[in-house]
Amino acid sequence: MTRVLLVDDQPLVRAALEMVITETADVEVVGEAGTGAEAVRLAGELRPDVVVMDLRMPGMDGIEATRLITGGGGPTRVVVLTTFDDDDHVYAALRAGASGFLVKDMALDDILAAVRVVAAGDALIAPSVTRRLISSFADQRPGPGPAAAASPAAAPVPAPGPTAAARRLGAITDREREILTLVGRGLSNTEIAAELVLSIATVKTYMTRLLAKLDARDRVHLVILAYEAGLVTVPG
Repeated sequence: MTRVLLVDDQPLVRAALEMVITETADVEVVGEAGTGAEAVRLAGELRPDVVVMDLRMPGMDGIEATRLITGGGGPTRVVVLTTFDDDDHVYAALRAGASGFLVKDMALDDILAAVRVVAAGDALIAPSVTRRLISSFADQRPGPGPAAAASPAAAPVPAPGPTAAARRLGAITDREREILTLVGRGLSNTEIAAELVLSIATVKTYMTRLLAKLDARDRVHLVILAYEAGLVTVPG
């Protein structure tokens, strides 16, 4: 049984989700919260498997609540609720420890399926969305200026300078770095296998090693590490 904590400042959203969940045999709602602070408190008390977290709430927002919940070292995983155009907030939530995100206008059955995916230990982020998030986040960073950005010869916008993420890459091999770069670009395991002429099983083995060596939570965390370490750049 997957135990879920629903967090949203709109009671109707929580009610709709709870109505769908109560009709399933393998997922149950163990609590509800209308604020980030309440979510943190209930997550500590109830220890749910998954927190479905709204981003915009009065007081403590969903990003800070996510950081506090996932930073405690417990098994609880967080999926944020957002709108598709709110990519900058989504990226911040992923950095805070969320395992993915859902779009509020998704079908309720799809949201329920997503909860199961995250509860199983996977990250809920599609390759196409990964690319969009990286591009959107890069667009928010100080660039070379309008004129340079408009020039076809403009240099790519680099990831932040030397960081802890870059230093952590010293533990991985050249092949693992190559695969991490492709993960950061948003490629799936199948696409990586085709790109490097490897079997999917081999790619999965490399992914397991990367997660262990880089102490990454999931594939989403690997994407963030690849970007912050400078392995991924976005065309100017």
